[in-house]
Amino acid sequence: MTQFFQSADGLRLAYDDQGSGHPILCLAGLSRNMADFEPVLERFADSARIIRLDSRGRGQSDWDPDYLNYTVPQEAQDALALLDHLGLDKVTILGTSRGGLIAMGLAAAVASRLHGVILNDIGPDLSPQGLTHIMGYLGNRPGYRDYDEAATRLPDAMAPAFRNVSHDQWRAYARRLWRQEPDGLDLRYDPRIARALVEQSAAGEAPDLWPLFDALAQLPVGLIRGANSDLLLPETATEMVRRHPGLIYGEVPDRGHVPFLDEPEAVGVIQTYLEQIS
Repeated sequence: MTQFFQSADGLRLAYDDQGSGHPILCLAGLSRNMADFEPVLERFADSARIIRLDSRGRGQSDWDPDYLNYTVPQEAQDALALLDHLGLDKVTILGTSRGGLIAMGLAAAVASRLHGVILNDIGPDLSPQGLTHIMGYLGNRPGYRDYDEAATRLPDAMAPAFRNVSHDQWRAYARRLWRQEPDGLDLRYDPRIARALVEQSAAGEAPDLWPLFDALAQLPVGLIRGANSDLLLPETATEMVRRHPGLIYGEVPDRGHVPFLDEPEAVGVIQTYLEQIS
């Protein structure tokens, strides 16, 4: 059941809190929402407390009146506000894409609040090709009439990065990402997020994120990579493993950016992490 809390600047932010055991805070990608973690909830709610957050401007959370507040530091502060709201001193963060960047930022700033981190197809070096791909669709409606049409057309639209995905899996993907409106599927996020990203990118050179990853050195870390990812390249993943010898790594075949988290390899990383941390 979706619940709400208030951010420091007064936005109403949505979250879901189910399961029992080790607390895992799930942070979604740039244009995604808590629904992406339904497979994690279904698989692990009997062994972990699964807390899923809709970051500001996504899912059921309020859109920010000032789109320039759509930043990793601000969203990291919102995540900490949720932990404080729930009375949690420490959690593991399962971060997909943008959510993983937030996790690395928190590790650098307030490592004492983290048990560890699981990164889903994200690292400290972002491929320009992958970023260009994201900017190509960010803020645009998908152009599908309904979820069934989306499920029928997505195999071609997402190829060749995604293969061996069933119609039902594509329909679930579409339902999590878009909402049904009378004139077709629409975004579940504030399209001004695209504008924020463009303006922030133009403001200066991208920062070096490797120090943020290195801040994870004393924490348990898992890494899930889509084998066909155009954002997290193989050489980046290899360097991450080299810098963090204890890192739990799994590569998901037939998936690009990002794996759905229902794949055996993704489930295996999360399961191994929980076994090690318990």
